[in-house]
Amino acid sequence: MNDPSTPAPAAIRTTEPGIVRFRSDGLELVGERVVAAEPRGTVVLLHGGGQTRHSWRGTARRLAEAGWSAVSYDARGHGDSEWARSGGYSMDALVADLGAVVHTIDEPPVLIGASMGGLTSLVAVGEGHLDVRGVVLVDVAPRVEPAGLTRITGFMSASPQGFATLEDAADAIAAYTPGRKRPPGLDGLRKNLRLRQDGRWHWHWDPSFLNFGDEPTRSARHRRLIESAAGVRAPTLIVRGTRSDVVSAAGAAELLSTTPGAREVTVPGAGHMLVGDDNDVFSREVIAFLEDLPER
Repeated sequence: MNDPSTPAPAAIRTTEPGIVRFRSDGLELVGERVVAAEPRGTVVLLHGGGQTRHSWRGTARRLAEAGWSAVSYDARGHGDSEWARSGGYSMDALVADLGAVVHTIDEPPVLIGASMGGLTSLVAVGEGHLDVRGVVLVDVAPRVEPAGLTRITGFMSASPQGFATLEDAADAIAAYTPGRKRPPGLDGLRKNLRLRQDGRWHWHWDPSFLNFGDEPTRSARHRRLIESAAGVRAPTLIVRGTRSDVVSAAGAAELLSTTPGAREVTVPGAGHMLVGDDNDVFSREVIAFLEDLPER
């Protein structure tokens, strides 16, 4: 199997991330590993479409403090990972990438996937590609609301020419997430954009990613996702924002009725980007789920 170029460090008392690299389908995927002192297990964090591994930094730190080592990585075409040739962003490609990451870990991990990352986790586990200890689906389910997906893809495709300043990008995010408090600085935003030769700031993901479906679900229609949900045997948690326009109560209920032993928690007042909306509540609920997992 493919190995990261940087080996896992020994358990140390730190929550500072170390860079790790993976190979999948000829592409280099870049990630971070946070190692807990006396780790109780490993969690793999998968971000949503248009995001990067940095969206998990606060969560990874909290998990490590609770005794869980964490690996997060930039999906192909996102962040510091390489872009796919010929627009190779199918669900099967994303599942293969996840497999390349998981196979470098010497124990069945817990998968925590937001949106696109949740769909990837659901298919990978439900179709039997991976053995895992648990699955956390962050505001995603087999049935999602078309209006919410349209809003996501509309935001992602709204600025093909980039932004003149980081402040302009921050304004666009504020308009997309009106209920979220605006960060006081722009340092975090710099991790998601790159200043290109045209002198403008562009989102750091491959624009051709959008040509292959809604985040990308064209190759993972409802039937495949519901069949995957039925095939999951690991403990499963769905975390849903009460203000989400992507996963409705009915969509979550369908998953709960399909996946054996699955349960749901909601984050009051949070939308689809609930990790950023209320990371305190999200992390607390996830850690409680992890503590209830059976030993392997």
